Amino acid sequence: MSSVYELDGRVPLAKAVPFGLQHVLAMFVANITPIMILAGVVGLDKSISAALIQNCMIIAGIGTLVQLYPIWRIGSRLPIVMGISFTFLSLAIGIATTKGMGTLMGAVIVGGVVEGCLGLFPDKWTKLIPHIVAATVVTAIGFSLLPIGANSFAGGQGAADFGSWQNWVVGTVTLLTCLVAQLVNHPMVRSLSVLIGLIVGYLLALCMGMVDFSGLSGVSIAALPTLLPFTPEFHLDTILAIVCVYLVSATETIGDTSAICSGALGRGVHKKEMGASVACDGFVSVIAGLFGCTPITSFSQNVGLSAMTKVVNRFAIATGACILILGGLFPFVGNLLATIPQAVLGGCTIMMFGSILFAGFQMMARCGFSQRNMIIVSLSLSVGLGFTSVTQLFSIFPQIVQTVFAENCVAVVFLLAVILNLVLPKEKEAEH
Repeated sequence: MSSVYELDGRVPLAKAVPFGLQHVLAMFVANITPIMILAGVVGLDKSISAALIQNCMIIAGIGTLVQLYPIWRIGSRLPIVMGISFTFLSLAIGIATTKGMGTLMGAVIVGGVVEGCLGLFPDKWTKLIPHIVAATVVTAIGFSLLPIGANSFAGGQGAADFGSWQNWVVGTVTLLTCLVAQLVNHPMVRSLSVLIGLIVGYLLALCMGMVDFSGLSGVSIAALPTLLPFTPEFHLDTILAIVCVYLVSATETIGDTSAICSGALGRGVHKKEMGASVACDGFVSVIAGLFGCTPITSFSQNVGLSAMTKVVNRFAIATGACILILGGLFPFVGNLLATIPQAVLGGCTIMMFGSILFAGFQMMARCGFSQRNMIIVSLSLSVGLGFTSVTQLFSIFPQIVQTVFAENCVAVVFLLAVILNLVLPKEKEAEH
């Protein structure tokens, strides 16, 4: 019988479901949050907002299944979980508030086709991303996620009780539960450490009166997804802007694909896997646009979860994708999962995000610590992480440059690492 620690093969459904649910709980709130923010800022009707939340859960499930079980050259066949990307949020809000949701969806659809086609021809661009560049990007992803975990731990950015003692208690207990479960000498307990932490943290939050069930009132039990809630409109300027952000999203997907291979599978990433991941990113984002959602991408927190637990079985993770789809078809399920307090999620994600950093360090060690590699890593990370923490540095640049780079350290790190890899002479490495 196949093991959850093996990529292929089918494990018993009863054994697979807890691992799939663990992945869903790790990314669920992050998956629906961009749509909730966009709908709130644009001022969409509540019924449309609810339909979009339902759609984004279904899209995330479809995208994950395509990654796990590819269609032609679309999908990497790796244990990658997909979800709605935060990367596009600021630009999406700008387009939707000024030109309408139809224009935004038109740009999402065309941009998805562009990224998808890019992924179909990995031979044309993967040589720009040697192992040292991939390692640098993975490390940047790990660093970029740490503030997200810390904000969740404190109760969620903008929460009225941000940093309260209640959030500290719940977050700490959740984190310690995950840690203790990781140290238990039992493979199943270690592998389900995040789910165990979530359950303990949720029960504690429930006892402390921190779980809000008001969102469950009036929610329909079952509902079909809404196709084309907005009529797509196509404008060249918005399409070009969205395509630029798609390229940034592709760099994150490349980093996540490298991280899952290094941290969870213990090997390097193959060129075809990088291309197939990017193709899935793009073409599933086209479907997302048809259902009124912003683009989809790989979720780094789930990469961290796989790296930490070593659970990589495709069938087990596919059960999580099916749970997402069911959550979209049965809105009550999704709304129930949305009651998990942010502090609980923060307690779980802190260690997961750290495991992505560790995967990046492992990749660097395999590349070697030559003078050339030191320059690529140190300069890319110091500029990328440093400059994007002071966003005013980008104020002299056009708005499109600010949108793509000012708050996205992964994009800056990727661009610098690629440029340095191209311009630094290879002889230095040989001399070392």
